[in-house]
Amino acid sequence: MERLRAEDIAGEEWAEWYALSPEERFLESMKLWDTYLALGGSLEPEPDTQSPFFDPEEWRANASDGRPGVRVLRRGGV
Repeated sequence: MERLRAEDIAGEEWAEWYALSPEERFLESMKLWDTYLALGGSLEPEPDTQSPFFDPEEWRANASDGRPGVRVLRRGGV
């Protein structure tokens, strides 16, 4: 009887992930968060506008890409 391998079921990349210990998986996941934040991601939650503590004057919407102060450099066609 042939033994099943993780690569045969899930593919090479996932098999490497499954082979890691829980501690190694955690450390790899932390690298992903670092990348997410470096690319402009935010850990700030979206405001709850239904909350009685929501202050619309204090809240400021983030830019669509998560970075403040983005401006258009070119309006015409290239």
